[in-house]
Amino acid sequence: MTFDDDAFGYDQVTLDELQYRLHKTAKDSGWWDNERNFGEAVALMHSELSEALEAHRKDLMDDKLPHRKGVEVELADCIIRILDFAEHLELDIVGAIIEKDAINKTREDHKRENRNKPGGKSY
Repeated sequence: MTFDDDAFGYDQVTLDELQYRLHKTAKDSGWWDNERNFGEAVALMHSELSEALEAHRKDLMDDKLPHRKGVEVELADCIIRILDFAEHLELDIVGAIIEKDAINKTREDHKRENRNKPGGKSY
């Protein structure tokens, strides 16, 4: 899928377009000059989540965007890595999110009354 990079401001971009743009930025910056394997990509996503946990634990502000909380920026970094890799793999993440949300709305183990029962998903 391709999108005109100048057609929309980021405040009007769809998630599909964002996925494409993030991957294009990563490719243009040389992050894909050497092929990444699946495990490496997932480890990099995980590292961003670990950084988010640490930023939250210490209530840190971000060092590159000092007006933003560190947890906010690290979660954004994780989403950027996920969408970049999804575009590389030609995955329809938006479609999967929409379908998964629809299924989750009907799952018994996701209903409030079942979450705190023995064996339920309390978190």
